[in-house]
Amino acid sequence: MNESQAYASLVAHGRESADLASALSLLSWDQQVMLPAAAHPGRAAQLGALTAVLHRRATDPRIGEWLAACEGSPLTRDAATSEAANLREWRRDYDLSVKIPEELAVALARAASAGQRAWEIARKENDFKAFAPHLQELLELSRRKAEALGYTTEAYDALLDGFEPGETVAAVAPILAELRGASRELIAKAKDAPQPRDLPQGPYPLAAQQAFLGEVTRMLGLPPEASRLDVSAHPFSTLIGPRDARITVRYDATDFTKALFGAVHETGHSLYSLGHDIGDARHGTPMAEYVSLAVHESQSRLWENQVARSLPFWEHVLPLAVQHFPELAGCAPRDVFAAVGAIRPGLIRVDADETTYNPHIVLRFELELALVRGDLAVADLPGAWNEKSRDILGIVPPSDAAGCLQDVHWATGAFGYFPTYSLGNVYAACLFEAARAALPGLDAAMARGDFAPLLAWLRTNIHEKGRLLRPRDLVAAATGQAPTAGPLIRHLKAKAQAVYGL
Repeated sequence: MNESQAYASLVAHGRESADLASALSLLSWDQQVMLPAAAHPGRAAQLGALTAVLHRRATDPRIGEWLAACEGSPLTRDAATSEAANLREWRRDYDLSVKIPEELAVALARAASAGQRAWEIARKENDFKAFAPHLQELLELSRRKAEALGYTTEAYDALLDGFEPGETVAAVAPILAELRGASRELIAKAKDAPQPRDLPQGPYPLAAQQAFLGEVTRMLGLPPEASRLDVSAHPFSTLIGPRDARITVRYDATDFTKALFGAVHETGHSLYSLGHDIGDARHGTPMAEYVSLAVHESQSRLWENQVARSLPFWEHVLPLAVQHFPELAGCAPRDVFAAVGAIRPGLIRVDADETTYNPHIVLRFELELALVRGDLAVADLPGAWNEKSRDILGIVPPSDAAGCLQDVHWATGAFGYFPTYSLGNVYAACLFEAARAALPGLDAAMARGDFAPLLAWLRTNIHEKGRLLRPRDLVAAATGQAPTAGPLIRHLKAKAQAVYGL
């Protein structure tokens, strides 16, 4: 078999696996959005069975043979080609997959399915003890996964690398510390400054919010024929398959901005997902996939924060909002801009303002690192969470539902995921600063409701690149410099200056 035949075999195998993975994604989406309560045990078995099939395909010895036939051939001579990038990433995926026993992969899938359902109930009933056994199982399985993958310094590094290739505790911790310090300084200054006026508390009818979100997401570029919006306990976005992006939100009748920013955030994810899978030629290859969760998060946070929390956005969107919510008729664009840009420490991460968001991530990162290291017992998590919340956010949760049970990530075994949120914030600020330099009329375009130039810039520089470059290299190529926390800190300071005059 020559390299061309081997490469064609890899593509064909990848496409079939991608189609099967789409079925797995659909089962998972359905579990979170539509599944009847009594059907959850059966769904866990279904997810486990399909995970086993995909794991066998991912570890098929033929993949190693096909890769060996291609590596060192003309297909890998130019690292900037799609073929070379696909082969490099297929090799990474295969080498990692063969380290995970099928039994462990299936156990993780089943435990995640059961854990998610247990979390939904425990969060609703504020019952951490009922959820604790599931968390313990998921933690133990995650430690086994880290040992199977291998690591140099930290078991946590092996888990983090699965979400953010190449990142480690040693590399991430200083960035989080820098962001925490900058946030703490701004929070302290804003505390004594006059606070912006709150927006009217509604009520904002559900039907009106749904209609408003549909108009805003279409305005940003999300194609209605390739997406849908639903409700779930925890907002999320997933790409079921080509041209099939799903997003979810949760509504609050007293505050329409919670669903709005949730929808814009998930729209950013979906725009990225739809943007790197640009046709049949790429389907089933790494070039049709996202490069990392931090880059994925950079897209959602950019649209949520740099765009939807900006004054130009509200100059265009407020008249539309007033049509749906007459309560806003007395507000000016600057009033809404100030209200949604205010620094107001709170308990819930997904509702946090830009400045207090990163301290939320620091809290979670430090706790899950302690859990993985074995320095913190699952039974002691609620107390440790409350203590860190007091130290980092200055607030103690009144319940576990508003504390250690508020996020779904650990309920699905996603240890090592949280740092990607802050890295995503860093990347978002770097990218938006570069886009502004490349598109001098960007603010004016957004004030007209024209978001196409920004989306086109992101498509060219990020979305269409797939896994051509590693995360930090991708951002550096798009911006012309290595990513740092500098642009994000400048952005937060500029927002505080605009809102508070700090």
